[in-house]
Amino acid sequence: MKRYTYIIIAALSVLLCACSDDGNTVPAVVTAETTAASSAAAETTAGEVVIMVGGENNGAIETSVKETTIPAAEEIAPPETTQATEETTSDTTAETKPKVTEVTYIDGILIANKTYALPEDYNPGVNQTAKRAFDEMQAAASREGLNIYISSGFRSYEYQAGLYNRYVQNHGKAEADRFSARPGHSEHQTGLAFDLNTIDDSFAATAEGKWVAEHCHEYGFIIRYPEGKEHITGYLYEPWHIRYLGVDTATKVYNSGKTLEEYLGITSEYDE
Repeated sequence: MKRYTYIIIAALSVLLCACSDDGNTVPAVVTAETTAASSAAAETTAGEVVIMVGGENNGAIETSVKETTIPAAEEIAPPETTQATEETTSDTTAETKPKVTEVTYIDGILIANKTYALPEDYNPGVNQTAKRAFDEMQAAASREGLNIYISSGFRSYEYQAGLYNRYVQNHGKAEADRFSARPGHSEHQTGLAFDLNTIDDSFAATAEGKWVAEHCHEYGFIIRYPEGKEHITGYLYEPWHIRYLGVDTATKVYNSGKTLEEYLGITSEYDE
């Protein structure tokens, strides 16, 4: 493959030239270099030949040819194609979001929703205070002949990423965003949220579902995504999803009849 690279350079050295303002021909300047690392302006791979053509009175044109894919000189992509690719790459880089490095508390409450994200390395596991509160609630429900249990608890960033990506593949991104959090935006990553029993709307009509909706605040929990509030919380109704806030705060939110977003005066919207 090296032999073809030298042929390309030699051919271009002979054929390419630039014209000065007075019409005289000025020999073209041809420079070839192979790089294995990125420069400050653009990233090139090992085996890439960069050709600069220009004279002292005209601007230089830069194009690149990857020798691993170019068997002959006639297959060299025109400069316009290369320039468009470079511009697209630059635009993509400019849109890269800054990495989240801190958690967000509002009025002492840890927030994870579509507006506020958690760091990728935030990995607290199940909050033990929340787990003890659930155990108390479970025991109280059991005394009334009801069976409530945790179907899904803490989820890591990586686990949520896999879950969300599968939903996107199966349902499309717009639909998946209605019922599944993007990685870093899930309450399950806080360790303070639990999905109970059957993860389905039908849970609301069961004796357990009705009891949880009426009594969970007494143990420090709220139904996090109430019915008819998707435009505020960002998610469809989830009667099985409870979030621990502590008894005092959960009772205040419950009595207000508001979602957590409404209670705190915050939004839950992705910025794209």
